[in-house]
Amino acid sequence: MFVSDFRKEFYEVVHSQRVLLFVASDVDALCACKILQALFQCDHVQYTLVPVSGWQELETAFLEHKEQIKLLIKQDDDLEVPAYEDIFRDEEEDEEHLGNDSDGSEPSEKRTRLEEEIVERTMRRRQRREWEARRRDILFDYEQYEYHGTSSAMVMFELAWMLSKDLNDMLWWAIVGLTDQWVQDKITQMKYVTDVGVLQRHVSRHNHRNEDEENTLSVDCTRISFEYDLRLALYQHWSLHDSLCNTSYTAARFKLWSVHGQKRLQEFLADMGLPLKQVKQKFQAMDISLKENLREMIEESANKFGMKDMRVQTFSIHFGFKHKFLASDVVFATMSLMESPEKDGSGTDHFIQALDSLSRSNLDKLYHGLELAKKQLRATQQTIASCLCTNLVISQGPFLYCSLMEGTPDVMLFSRPASLSLLSKHLLKSFVCSTKNRRCKLLPLVMAAPLSVEHGTVTVVGIPPETDSSDRKNSFFGRAFEKAAESTSSRMLHNHFDLSVIELKAEDRSKFLDALISLLS
Repeated sequence: MFVSDFRKEFYEVVHSQRVLLFVASDVDALCACKILQALFQCDHVQYTLVPVSGWQELETAFLEHKEQIKLLIKQDDDLEVPAYEDIFRDEEEDEEHLGNDSDGSEPSEKRTRLEEEIVERTMRRRQRREWEARRRDILFDYEQYEYHGTSSAMVMFELAWMLSKDLNDMLWWAIVGLTDQWVQDKITQMKYVTDVGVLQRHVSRHNHRNEDEENTLSVDCTRISFEYDLRLALYQHWSLHDSLCNTSYTAARFKLWSVHGQKRLQEFLADMGLPLKQVKQKFQAMDISLKENLREMIEESANKFGMKDMRVQTFSIHFGFKHKFLASDVVFATMSLMESPEKDGSGTDHFIQALDSLSRSNLDKLYHGLELAKKQLRATQQTIASCLCTNLVISQGPFLYCSLMEGTPDVMLFSRPASLSLLSKHLLKSFVCSTKNRRCKLLPLVMAAPLSVEHGTVTVVGIPPETDSSDRKNSFFGRAFEKAAESTSSRMLHNHFDLSVIELKAEDRSKFLDALISLLS
């Protein structure tokens, strides 16, 4: 069902009902959920929240609640859209009518009318064939590629704005949802900058204060601000050195997995004139005189080392004077909480923890997520260094392939789809920076990691080429995986909402890859 007016066709339909809310396990979905929960609370709408990590859980949850579910379908009779049969009549029916009409004894006027009807039917058949061909092309293009549109959280915030119920908290969740798309490389830089511009206007509207006594902000208030900040992961909650070493952008440009790359990093720090003692201690403990001009110093030196995009448009939030977070900090923390490898809780427990961390009343959970995110980022860069130094990334012809073996350090951190996808994207960026083979720089990447030793399964993800210059991030692996598994009878489970992520029996991996090679060649 396509909804063009979210207020009339969605919210006004459901706000008088009890709502069953299915929420996927990604940060953007969590942010959209938080906004919708706030709206439901305003209007006293009863709802049941059910987290779902894939199609199987969605089907199970639906079957559990199907007795209480009403399908609300609106028939747009006013549009007077003709049915397919009203536009194109069946060819066999045309021939039957044609045979009945032509008995050879009609007068010349009737024959003329019959000839006109034949011409008209011929034109209809031609239009029908053109319509069907165009339909096939549209469906092929639609089903062949997978791409991401506007952030769900942004869509929900637009709804809140139309209802005049938008709050600063809702705006922050919309910002985090958009930043999640950018961090996970789901949208292009142009789309990100465009959406940032939309949200920036809302930030100015919500956070504009005059300097008079009536508008003085309380000490513990929430303030959101637009910033042109550094492209360094968690640097304000880490040391600058650790952030430089574990951010995908800088690690790939410096090639930190090599001795030469480590030397370039030391040269970079020397060029800025920052003492190692200051760089290796926590950012909060650095001298204030150094922190004041730190962004400009890093950007100037980064330009000399070929990193032209060291600063990026983003937003930050202040909770009082003590707590400040960039939107990307919250994304990394929430993602790490949701995909935590800790076995002290179920997937639902991790989902609830991640959802709670988005509320300003649960800052302890957000800080816990930041610590988990640091471990995840370290493990990601160590795994990338291991893969590149041991030549685990190999060319299979139409794509690059890398497989993590059982026993690899921190391998269980990458058994979940979002973590493995992020690792794969960062690995591909690093490989493109390290290889001298021009052809390999244009290839996509297929990566596999152990999922369950007991069941003998692996998680496989497909990443489009790093140099893809299209206006959106297209992935063709969803359909390609389906066809490869179908042609080889490989035991595959397409359970994740991201179609480029599958679960595969380890025994079927070799024949599946052979089929994928022949399919994409």
